[in-house]
Amino acid sequence: MIVSQQKPLEEILGYLDGEDRIFILGCNGCAEASGSGGPAQVAEMQSILEENGKNVIGSMVIDFLCQKALVKSRLRPRTEQVGAADSILIMTCGLGVQAVAASVNKICHPACDTVNIGGSRGEWKGKERCLECGECLLEYTGGICPLTACTKGLINGACGGASNGKCELDPERDCGWELIYERLKQKNQLDKLKILIPPKDYSKMMPSPKMMSTSLWALEQIDQEEKIE
Repeated sequence: MIVSQQKPLEEILGYLDGEDRIFILGCNGCAEASGSGGPAQVAEMQSILEENGKNVIGSMVIDFLCQKALVKSRLRPRTEQVGAADSILIMTCGLGVQAVAASVNKICHPACDTVNIGGSRGEWKGKERCLECGECLLEYTGGICPLTACTKGLINGACGGASNGKCELDPERDCGWELIYERLKQKNQLDKLKILIPPKDYSKMMPSPKMMSTSLWALEQIDQEEKIE
């Protein structure tokens, strides 16, 4: 399971500044379990956005937003609604935001941060990766994570070693920031490259003491003296 939590409302509204028509996407998988992007949270977000003068022209909760084929098939009947939207607000983890951004030619805003709960997740077959940094940067990079797409984890542009669109450390691998540039260009968001992203607070990439005290961290809650006969 990947745990996510909603970003502060002020931050979300800042992302939507200048945009009127919004389409909201939620996830019935991990985001619902996290209480950050299931049906109830999507309905609540719609009300909040409408109270703040936004026109929510549609919403949908998909079983797993991290599966690009599923995202495309489920959104296909909503092509007109999605096409009429200025942007999509995505209420799920970093994987889901990246998958939607790769599947839909629309500006995609992350509504959540992904929380690190320690350990590792199961193998993921898609290209998208999330370091669960607790402070999602996908708003500024076209839905491509610079921490995972760039082998050096650079957050403010490419290094000086990239050549012909390929990574300095692995010539067979595309430069992550080349991919980010092309995505931002495709979505008419090259102005985002002028925004200086502050240094990462890496303490947010560690499980918090509060998280470590919950069953998400330690699933074995039975009494240590109790045994199965």
